[in-house]
Amino acid sequence: MIDLNDYYYFVHVVEKQGFTPAAQALNMPKSRLSRHVSKLEERLDIKLIQRTSRQFHVTETGKMFYQHARALLDEMEAAEAAIESRKLSLNGRVTMSCSLGVAQFAIKELLVNFLQKYPKVELVQQVTNQNIDLVSSGIDLAIRGHTDTLPDSSIIQRNLCAVSWHLFASPGYLSDTGTPRSPYDLFKRKSLKIGWQPTNGHWTLENKQGLKTTVPHHPQLCSDDMNTLKHAAIDGLGIVSLPAYTCRDAISNGTLQRVLPEWTSGKAQLSLLTPSRRAQSPVAKALALYLLDNLHTHVGDSA
Repeated sequence: MIDLNDYYYFVHVVEKQGFTPAAQALNMPKSRLSRHVSKLEERLDIKLIQRTSRQFHVTETGKMFYQHARALLDEMEAAEAAIESRKLSLNGRVTMSCSLGVAQFAIKELLVNFLQKYPKVELVQQVTNQNIDLVSSGIDLAIRGHTDTLPDSSIIQRNLCAVSWHLFASPGYLSDTGTPRSPYDLFKRKSLKIGWQPTNGHWTLENKQGLKTTVPHHPQLCSDDMNTLKHAAIDGLGIVSLPAYTCRDAISNGTLQRVLPEWTSGKAQLSLLTPSRRAQSPVAKALALYLLDNLHTHVGDSA
């Protein structure tokens, strides 16, 4: 007989990267958590997690099973949220945090649509490029971009979408200086850089064949604000590396042009973070599931 608690606890252990942090987050004995996972492995007759006193490793089969188990739990939460929204007419306050770039380019339309769908919901949005502590700040959910695994094991992390970064410049700038045909043509070009530290930068480029190269550059403008950099590039101040979705409108209307279209200048992950799945309010659950269902169609690589 399938026990969905086994699925839930297994997913929690994988997302927390260990039995000890998962047990602490769930406020339950580690031995009980281990029994649930062991029972699941016995029923499936396969090893999902290799664990010793010093190491924790999810097997390849375990990783595959996790994807299906995570999807199953998300569907269950969606079903519960649908019932709760009908039963309660979904009302209350939800607080979320995201970066300036995500706020400006990724979710503004989605948030408006969500609030139009649930007019009794109050949304408080914190916009910051700093990584904040969700629990101490009273944040229900956050969207963060990252290239490495986020370290906080007390936070539930769910994948929203993968995002590629591209190089962009204005047609006028490329007409004046020549269109680069290879990464080597980028040397000594005027450039713009996301982030204000350090003031020098480099582009790490990768083509479709997996070839990588690094090109140093010395930007005239450094900024935490992607919108500032985007418009500086439109005005001909140089080449900039930005998430692809931030410049789709400028590509469509011809004010920006992709530079070296066979190469990407980076890959990142957008993740949805929540302090605890069980402690979430119906409003927070509904917004989280709405973003999980819809954000990738707006900003992901497949969008």
